[in-house]
Amino acid sequence: MSYHTPFHIHVHGQVSLRPDVGMEQLSEVLKPLWKYAGARSLAQGSVSAFEDEPGINFLPREHLLQMCWTVSGDDDFRQSLDDLCMNLNEIAHEGAVIEVTFYDAEFDEDDEENPEAESRDDFVMLFVGPTPAAIMQVQRNLLVQDVVNLMERHFDGSELVGVIAAVDELFAQRLDSLNNSLEIGRMPRSFGNGYGHGSNGRKPRHLH
Repeated sequence: MSYHTPFHIHVHGQVSLRPDVGMEQLSEVLKPLWKYAGARSLAQGSVSAFEDEPGINFLPREHLLQMCWTVSGDDDFRQSLDDLCMNLNEIAHEGAVIEVTFYDAEFDEDDEENPEAESRDDFVMLFVGPTPAAIMQVQRNLLVQDVVNLMERHFDGSELVGVIAAVDELFAQRLDSLNNSLEIGRMPRSFGNGYGHGSNGRKPRHLH
């Protein structure tokens, strides 16, 4: 691994693929990743920068793409993520979430004890799927899980039915707005580039 790049970038996720997707098509879809890594093929580029990570794997019998893969890079990797998400939208069988963590390669354990040191770590969640509705379903499920986990500290689960119904209503309104925009030929940017959601929340410093 090169330590002259600003970040160690970890891509983690599992995407259910259409049954007709084969290795050749998947290789082209994943080209933004393996090409960024400087590889000449998916077979070469699917290997993670860390030996104990499984890398990028295709399970044809299960029609499943699994990613636990790290590459050294810079902020320009975000363009590769844009391209990757748009490509995956074309072959995904259902909605899925991909987590991407940018670890500051120049920030070490000694810096953690220095109050003036600031890590450039970043974390984003990307959503892909065959349709905007499929992407929203994944977003909805994650949000409901987060809300329930938070509120169950103070309320019984049975008391949160109204809260969940309110979340569902918000997503229904968003989907209606999206459908209306598509009818007049206007694709929202949030779905045009494959990003369903972004977050600046921090993940732990350790990759594993």
